[in-house]
Amino acid sequence: MHKYILRRLLMMIPVLIGVMFIIFVLDYIRPGCPSRVILGEAASPEAIARVREELRLDDPFLIRFGSFVGNALTLDFGRSWQTNRPVFQEIFARFPNTMQLAGMSVIFALLMGVPLGILSATKQYSIFDIIANFTGLLAAAIPNFWLGMMMVILFGVNLRIFPTSGWGTPMHWVMPVVAIGASSAAIIMRMTRSSMLECIRSDYIRTARAKGQKESVVIFKHALRNALIPVTTVAGLTFGALLGGAVLTETIFAIPGLGRFMVEAISQMDQPLVQGGVLLIAISFSLVNLLVDILYAFIDPRIRSQYR
Repeated sequence: MHKYILRRLLMMIPVLIGVMFIIFVLDYIRPGCPSRVILGEAASPEAIARVREELRLDDPFLIRFGSFVGNALTLDFGRSWQTNRPVFQEIFARFPNTMQLAGMSVIFALLMGVPLGILSATKQYSIFDIIANFTGLLAAAIPNFWLGMMMVILFGVNLRIFPTSGWGTPMHWVMPVVAIGASSAAIIMRMTRSSMLECIRSDYIRTARAKGQKESVVIFKHALRNALIPVTTVAGLTFGALLGGAVLTETIFAIPGLGRFMVEAISQMDQPLVQGGVLLIAISFSLVNLLVDILYAFIDPRIRSQYR
């Protein structure tokens, strides 16, 4: 097991180098002059040339990329071109909020999606199954930003139940988590239902029932455990997607998170902030995928035997 984890960590290195290359190339070929953005449109050519020299924007591509990779390996992303503060400090002042939002949204999606998927599978073609499937399709089709705005108008402005902005108390968490986690809950519900139906129709489930096992034992011990592998995969991918896709939700609810901050950095052409933020999200996504692979071993003994 330890060798597998070490091998997966080593495999992350070329992936992260590839991500860094893509980030750097996109910033390199992007039109516009960062020096003019920093100094303003009225800046003189001499001042622009001086700033370009300070930022080493005129260095060859390979030299700039090698410097970026070397600094990134030591978690030194330089200083923000707009605030002149260390990029690492700027990012980690906001990244915990985005992690918290994504983590609670995935937990909400699992708490809603898995039980509904189990009930929907065990009561196939019933009224509950029809209503659950219709609600899931509706939740998956509704855009997160539209749901968030409707919740702000209804529960924040009209009913005044929840605060409409901020991220300081549990009352601030409810609407953003529901808004961003509703579609994920629908996807997890559909995946759980599909996996459970496939497992319920298997021979070993019929054998367990023939032996006189209780229905609850058949469902939760035999069927659910085998159905959790694809559900775990979807949950891990959902968490990674929410890390990068929480931009609109953070903007609607004025959450001081990394996604909203990176949108502002992109508009200001703050290259160090953009590169550091995207790389941090890529690292987090890779670690989540590693955690999902490790969870496979605890869910399915057959996978755990392969690690031995």
